[in-house]
Amino acid sequence: MKQAQKKQKLCGADGFDQYYRGIFGERWNALKTALQGESDYVEWNGGGAESYFLDAASVRAALSLPLANATRILDVCAAPGGKTLVLARAMKSDATLFANERSAGRRNRLLKVCDGCLPESVRTRVTVTCQDGAKMCRTQSEAFDAILLDAPCSSERHVLADPKYLAEWSPSRIKTLAAAQWALLSSAWRMLARGGYLLYATCALSSAENDDVVARLCKRFSDVQVCEPLIASDWHESVLPERKDLPTYEKTRLGAQILPDTAGGAGPLYFSLLKKA
Repeated sequence: MKQAQKKQKLCGADGFDQYYRGIFGERWNALKTALQGESDYVEWNGGGAESYFLDAASVRAALSLPLANATRILDVCAAPGGKTLVLARAMKSDATLFANERSAGRRNRLLKVCDGCLPESVRTRVTVTCQDGAKMCRTQSEAFDAILLDAPCSSERHVLADPKYLAEWSPSRIKTLAAAQWALLSSAWRMLARGGYLLYATCALSSAENDDVVARLCKRFSDVQVCEPLIASDWHESVLPERKDLPTYEKTRLGAQILPDTAGGAGPLYFSLLKKA
């Protein structure tokens, strides 16, 4: 009975606040205020007719995926397309990028972003697909040299901004999402070639969707090597015309996290760089 009452209490706005205060302690007040404030959006110029605005933390994370030796690159959950543009701009001239999105509607948005924001010389090497990333491993085994998995997550910043979503919040959603994230990550790992790199990312705050999912991968597969997510690709002012720096991250058990209260509004974004030994 007491356990049922506790679960009932951890629902809605009050439950949301209690849950994340339990994770961040005294820091939660400042972090919550930052989450409700303005994001640190930057203009990404990929060389196409249009620019794209995305969170600076997303740029920082995507640039940590090593592409120097990658000729086949996969973005598993690519829509709306910001990180796809970063990868497309950073990849070698002989590389091919496969940008995948399960939702047909979101795939159409991804197509428009790629068409508008990439030069023709790069756009012809970007293939947009519409598949379930959790099932792609059934037909693609060790087929990609580098993979980005920006998995669907709790997205607490958006929850806080929407009273309807906040009122419906409960910890059970985190558990459901973590299961879906595991299905995507384990599939992506099977699609990664030997010696290749995988970047797992979410905009979630809880370790249940971040380090814990990566830890499950490490336990399941013996060839997982956790790497420090240094900036692996060259970038310069022509790509970010009004930006000369990118946000720094805080280390977690198995990755890194950029949080808006200490990163000038950027994030939240968790990312972990993994190599298949």
